[in-house]
Amino acid sequence: MNIELLRTLQARIFDQLEAGYPNEAGGFLLGKLRGDTVIIDDVVPIENVFAAEEQHHRYTMTPQDWMRLEDEAEARGLALVGYYHSHPDSPAFPSEFDRDRAMPNFAYLITSVMRGRATEMRGWRLVTDHSRFESEPILLREF
Repeated sequence: MNIELLRTLQARIFDQLEAGYPNEAGGFLLGKLRGDTVIIDDVVPIENVFAAEEQHHRYTMTPQDWMRLEDEAEARGLALVGYYHSHPDSPAFPSEFDRDRAMPNFAYLITSVMRGRATEMRGWRLVTDHSRFESEPILLREF
């Protein structure tokens, strides 16, 4: 699978994740699947509702956020195609916590935010048997 992302959307993600530092921040990826490519048309920030003392290394949202975004995506002719979040002062690699909560049909964008600056974004997909993530290329587009 390839992940197509507009540079402007990547910049919005970076701005949000940097603003959330030193805590994890994240949100949903809205778009569509075309063949073997996930095309991201929009990103929607979602508040981190994990316990405040754990937000520096954990991110979660409410089931209500999930349902609301599914409805919003459908109304716009899109789908929830993935999820993005930051790893403050850590590499852009999925953790066991990430794997335990991931779904095989989603694209995952993880961004390393070092000392408040987004430094690297990597794409991931959970394999069908949930045993591991596989790295997926991110194709950045101008428009």
